[in-house]
This record gives sequence, structure tokens and C-alpha cells, in this order.
Amino acid sequence: MPYTAAPTVAWSAESDRRPGTPLVVALHGRGADEASFAQLAPHLPQDATVAFVRAPLAEGGGYAWFANRGVGRPLTDSLAATADWLFGWLDTEAAGHTSVSLLGFSGGMAMAGGLLLARPERFAAAVLLSGTLPWDAGLPEERGRLAGVPVFWGRDVADRVIPADLVTRTGTWLREDSGARLEEHRYPGQGHGISLPELADASAFLRGAWEGAA
Repeated sequence: MPYTAAPTVAWSAESDRRPGTPLVVALHGRGADEASFAQLAPHLPQDATVAFVRAPLAEGGGYAWFANRGVGRPLTDSLAATADWLFGWLDTEAAGHTSVSLLGFSGGMAMAGGLLLARPERFAAAVLLSGTLPWDAGLPEERGRLAGVPVFWGRDVADRVIPADLVTRTGTWLREDSGARLEEHRYPGQGHGISLPELADASAFLRGAWEGAA
């Protein structure tokens, strides 16, 4: 079912400060919301505009990006509906920004990965945290699909929330088949969460990606 209302967004900057800045689309985890995710704003590049977007499906006191058939396993039609909704919003919202990058955590990583696989040419970089790519959801995954795209993948190897087979498949594809300019980071003791060292590394990665594209 298509979504008609515009996304609810918590912005890191007022509207008059956004033009001419890189846009980062930040996608929260399952059961969270844009307000809780926006607490990351002070730890992300201050010369960028970060759009903390609320997912469209109410779930568990928060929101989810798609219906699934198990943890990390999106239903094809549900993922596609949300992707179409977000791309429609970006068609307008990206105007005036120098580039668009993605940042997704957990379920938000799966959603960010879906957007990236669907239209890699639209994104300057992607930060993928503590999750999996959306496998078996009808998205292109041929060799070289992300050729040249800067991708940051951060996680704790002891994180047991995302099924191990999906994490392994994600790692193998990103390293060997995607063609992405991959930076892989591991954060022991972080668990299924986001740490300050990870945010510092991700911010430095984004700045480097934007400078490299300039």
C-alpha cells in the first residue's frame, strides 16, 4: 500500500541553514523513532544537514520501515513501498543540497541498504550500522552494484540481534562483490548499539567521502 503523507522529520538545522550543505538521511532502528535518533545530531558533521526520518509503520511504541518475515528479512512489497515513499520525498527534499548520503542503524540499515541497492547513483556515501542488507527482497545485488560508492559498515562482532547468516552474507557481499569503497569497523563491547567512537569514525568517513567527491 502506498504512503501518501510526507515523512515526519526531525532536522538538525533550521530551514534557512540547509541550502548548500550535504544532506544525510538518518534511518532509526525498528521500534524507535526520529526523536530518539536525533540525539545523535551533536556527534555528526556540523556542516551537514541531517534529516532524522520517522518510519511509516507503527510498532512497539515506535516505528518500523517494513513488515518482515523474521529479524532482518523484509517483505518485498513492504520494503518497496517504503523505498518509493522515501525516494518521492527525496525528489523534492534533495534540491539545494550538495549531495545525499545515508545513515542507518539496525532495521534502518536494512532500509538504507535497500535504497542504496535500488539507486546507488543517488547517494554520495552510506553509513551502515549494526545490521544487514535486505536480502531476498527483490533488489538488484549483482557484482559491482555499488561500484565506487563509499560505504562504512560498523558493528560489534558479538552483537547477536541480527541473525549470523545475514551478517555473514552482508560482509561477504560488501567485501567481495559490491564494488563499494568499503570501510569496515568493529567495536568490541558495543553490543547492538551505537558508540561515540563509532560516531566519530562515521563522521570522519562522511567528511572524507564528501571531500573526495568535490
